[in-house]
Amino acid sequence: MTRRPSSGGSSPGPGGSPPDATGLDLYDRTARAAADTVIARYSTSFGFASRLLGPRVRPHVRSIYALVRVADEIVDGPAREAGLTAAEESLELDALEAQTLEAIRTGFSANLIVHAFALTARECAIGESLVRPFFASMRTDITVSEHDTASHDAYVYGSAEVVGLMCLQSFVNAGSATPGPAEPEIVAGARRLGAAFQNVNFLRDAGHDSGTLGRDYLGLDGSPTTRTAVLDDIDADLAAAASVIPRLPRDCRRAVTCAHDLFAELSARLRRADASPGRVRVPNPVKALLFARAASGARPRPPRRAKRASTGHPSPRAQRPPTPGARS
Repeated sequence: MTRRPSSGGSSPGPGGSPPDATGLDLYDRTARAAADTVIARYSTSFGFASRLLGPRVRPHVRSIYALVRVADEIVDGPAREAGLTAAEESLELDALEAQTLEAIRTGFSANLIVHAFALTARECAIGESLVRPFFASMRTDITVSEHDTASHDAYVYGSAEVVGLMCLQSFVNAGSATPGPAEPEIVAGARRLGAAFQNVNFLRDAGHDSGTLGRDYLGLDGSPTTRTAVLDDIDADLAAAASVIPRLPRDCRRAVTCAHDLFAELSARLRRADASPGRVRVPNPVKALLFARAASGARPRPPRRAKRASTGHPSPRAQRPPTPGARS
């Protein structure tokens, strides 16, 4: 795989690209601008935290999340609203996966979001071992409505943990002439942070997932004990992730701390809420405080309740087999 350097150049013109940008350089910049637009429209919390990323890594992380969002939209409603059947949704997802892998190989795609992702993948050594599990989990949303422990863990790995690992690849490799894997302890922390994020969202969106999409990711039976067990796992994962965030490159720590603390706050609010379908949110003034705290360089806040983390009993995710190599 031939790696191209990141697009550089002079100051942006009115359209967000340098006035002298032409050809492939202009196309690269346009693709990244398209990814920025996807994030701005779809995720206020992510956009909020990503502003704390250094310029070395910010476009890469936004390109990763833009592709993730497009895949999500195939399986989470818009494709169905457009009239696609489940079989047609599956074909769209297959096509997006094929486009993504081909763009990583060639360095070009006519799909701007795929092109932006491929630029990041080629520079940061994100290969098939991370791309394929992600699309496998997205495909599960079309075919599986109820998850047991094994299918839940496989789904969370592909839909969230590998996204964390893609971001980690950009943290450690963006701008490097010799990209390589991150330290194993940081890899484990990235996986657990991704799992915590996903399980928080499962709890927040349980009503929508069940009532609108017909899915049950957690197998909750409505009992407080089960809900509390999920939150205990979340807080254990957040605590484990917090312990390695200070080892990330300096230009990434503040953003990851902000995201970590936002989800720690969500976990605490979920503990105080009942199991009703209303979506738990963090008020904007609290978000601003978390942002300011992270921007100051503070260490991640420990979850307010992390039983397994405090007693030394790891979450089941910490006992999984080692992650396959992140490089293809």
